[in-house]
Amino acid sequence: MLVKTTELPGTLTIQPKVFGDPRGYFLESYQYRRYLDAGIAEVFVQDNISSSIHGVLRGLHLQHPYGQGKLVSVIEGEVYDVAVDVRVGSPTFGRWTGVKLTCELKNQFWIPAGFAHGFQVLSEKATFFYKCTEVYRPDCEITIRWDDPRIGIDWPIRTPKLSNRDAKGTLLKDVPLDLLPRYPEAL
Repeated sequence: MLVKTTELPGTLTIQPKVFGDPRGYFLESYQYRRYLDAGIAEVFVQDNISSSIHGVLRGLHLQHPYGQGKLVSVIEGEVYDVAVDVRVGSPTFGRWTGVKLTCELKNQFWIPAGFAHGFQVLSEKATFFYKCTEVYRPDCEITIRWDDPRIGIDWPIRTPKLSNRDAKGTLLKDVPLDLLPRYPEAL
């Protein structure tokens, strides 16, 4: 598999090896030793699948404490996936990176705990898969505004379809710092 770093230290793009022939394809979507060698040492404890239509934007979500690292991919369709560093004391606090995930490429994106995460559906429909390093804890969830001007994410679709929760997200500057994760060196 091919692993690349992004502009945000800790986030990775991953291109698994795909073996295909006229019958279809096979790929190893996760194997502990390979991902450990790539720098992902976390243990995954929950898998999620979501299905969304064109234009849906989910996020920006994180939970703290009990942060979730997420290994994400698309089983059907295409999405624009984003990670935002929200770790207090991080040199990249408030910065974002994005990657297009597609079922054709079968690529993956690793978002460590301490980053807010969101995605926008670019195809008619998308089925999104993610492995998480912590179980979902709604009592610890924080929703950051998808269109926070301080973060400045360049979403491909300017007028997304949002849930009420996502539409009412909080600007990053208005989230109390004690509710956000800490950068390791800021502990």
